[in-house]
Amino acid sequence: MARKYVLKRNDLPARISSGIDYRKELNEAQFQAVTATEGPFLVIAGAGTGKTRTLVYRVAYLVEIGVDPRSILLLTFTRRAAEEMLRRASLLIDSRCDNVAGGTFHSFANEILRHYGRWIDLSPGFTIMDRADSEDVIQLLRTEMGLNEKERRFPRKQTVAEIFSMALNKQSTIPALIEQEYSHLYDAMEDLLRLYERYVKYKREKSLLDYDDLLICLKDLLARHEDVRRRLSDSYSFIMVDEYQDTNQLQAQIVRLLAAGHDNVMVVGDDAQSIYSFRGANFRNIMDFPRDFPGTRIVSLEENYRSTQPILSFTNEIIRQARERYEKNLFTRKTDGDVPLLVRAESEQMQSRFVCQKILELREEGVPLWDIAVLFRSSFHSFDLEIELARHNIPFVKRGGFQFMESAHIKDLLAHLRILANPQDMISWSRVLLLLEGVGSQLSQKIIGWLLQGENPAQRLRSFEAKPKVAQGLKTLAQVLDMCSDCQRPPEMAQYLMQHYVPVLKRKYPDDYPKRLKDLEHFQGMAERYRSLERLLSDMALEPPTDSVRDVLPVDPDEGPLVLSTIHSAKGLEWHSVFVIWALEGRFPSYYNINTEEQLEEERRLLYVAATRAKENLYITYPIKIFDRGLRTVLSRPSQFVESIAEELLEPVTLINEEEDWG
Repeated sequence: MARKYVLKRNDLPARISSGIDYRKELNEAQFQAVTATEGPFLVIAGAGTGKTRTLVYRVAYLVEIGVDPRSILLLTFTRRAAEEMLRRASLLIDSRCDNVAGGTFHSFANEILRHYGRWIDLSPGFTIMDRADSEDVIQLLRTEMGLNEKERRFPRKQTVAEIFSMALNKQSTIPALIEQEYSHLYDAMEDLLRLYERYVKYKREKSLLDYDDLLICLKDLLARHEDVRRRLSDSYSFIMVDEYQDTNQLQAQIVRLLAAGHDNVMVVGDDAQSIYSFRGANFRNIMDFPRDFPGTRIVSLEENYRSTQPILSFTNEIIRQARERYEKNLFTRKTDGDVPLLVRAESEQMQSRFVCQKILELREEGVPLWDIAVLFRSSFHSFDLEIELARHNIPFVKRGGFQFMESAHIKDLLAHLRILANPQDMISWSRVLLLLEGVGSQLSQKIIGWLLQGENPAQRLRSFEAKPKVAQGLKTLAQVLDMCSDCQRPPEMAQYLMQHYVPVLKRKYPDDYPKRLKDLEHFQGMAERYRSLERLLSDMALEPPTDSVRDVLPVDPDEGPLVLSTIHSAKGLEWHSVFVIWALEGRFPSYYNINTEEQLEEERRLLYVAATRAKENLYITYPIKIFDRGLRTVLSRPSQFVESIAEELLEPVTLINEEEDWG
């Protein structure tokens, strides 16, 4: 079972027999990271410094020096990222890289738990719930417990799900989390704890796992069973983790446990880009990695291949003011370029007009709209700008919002498939039954109670006593499920379900069912790639596609669209020219969101992430004379993060009036 491989540092060749000259292909810091093998290694990868290239070459290097590809584990935050890295590694050498274990923490946990779940009394046939499913379960249990009565003030299902999830991801208790972040819900504490106990019991009884359970169960499996821990540690003798600054405490514990039999762990990330604490990410993970893995060697990737030096000089200064950080100084060979501008506008409207005018000028200079982005701290910051863009006929797309797998019609189709995979899934039964004419919430619960009394719920649909219209709908549903059960592959199942569901689609969504039908056809095409229903459902839960067919606009690249995006959604992307709007003290950072020094520091890192997206031009803008009704004060100062930066690094510009040429 063991596939351990150790190569001492002084044995490392610069060129492998395949002809790859690693010293030639990589800069010195990248070369150090790529050729590191034995022991723990922390790679601090500054923005635009070739982080992905470094990981790709390291995978290729390990395989070429004789490491069994199956003993390499590459953990990333999206399946797409892992697939792309391994594809590129295969292009460098050969198809041996296809055998490297790559994926997300959650998909890796899913695979291990399917295989070893019985060690912790977990059935390998469990169903994975997405966040919406979890919320539906919470709502069901709330109702059963009488917590949704109008005279009682109890948190919404979304808030409850967030509390449960955050407590697990932060490895905190619910009382501690409520005291720190939800103090206004203190009176509901006792009921929340009762609901949580009921929620845990319900999932266990129905063989359901939510996203957080995947990590919790994997950690428990590794912590409680030394045989499994040793077996997995021996199997994966080289572990790499991308974007380590975005891991939560659970994920860091899993990495430590997976490396129980060795310390061959390389984590890659940038402390200056840790901006997802609201999702449970823990800044301390990357800062404390050398403590968790004694003997850690650290290398910093500092040569930037994206931005001009004036932009980097500005971003270096932003992060230099951070309270705690790893020392690094980004530099580039692109020494020429314009100094970033700090643009002061008299009003929000003037800020919007400046941005539009400058975008049009850039377009005239040959910069396509799709290579320009306007970034902001909060989604509502772009509302006025959106109106101004429409007046100038500038097409734009706003990142975020609609998610393909969150659409009602896709979730309807998935609910049918989940029933086929797990007939005990009450939430999916409820969603499916409510689609039938004449079935309301009370009747659906009665039907579910009847179904689950027998061994074959789908067959029992035919024998439920109901009015003729309902009875006929139940028999039709039973027939469809029977046909799907006889199918061997998901594409055929999806085809039968489509025939059954299209009339329902037309009845439920008479205004836009043709557009929704395109989404269903898109889903059916995706199902063609799968031979296993379990794999299809796992992938849809763990790595859901984000784009709806109806959101894809047929816009010529030379004509747009311009990108509007929150900074959180822009991480990892880059544009020729970037505008960061509302850099106003009180808005960025927001007085309403800053309660601790840690939160303030994350806001600083957020601005750093925004600024490092720019390749050639960077404009930081802020309006003044903004009256804040909550604070009952006028906001007029630039963000504290830029206010004290020297003019040679950030050139101040004041817009005199709205009729000026702001070039």
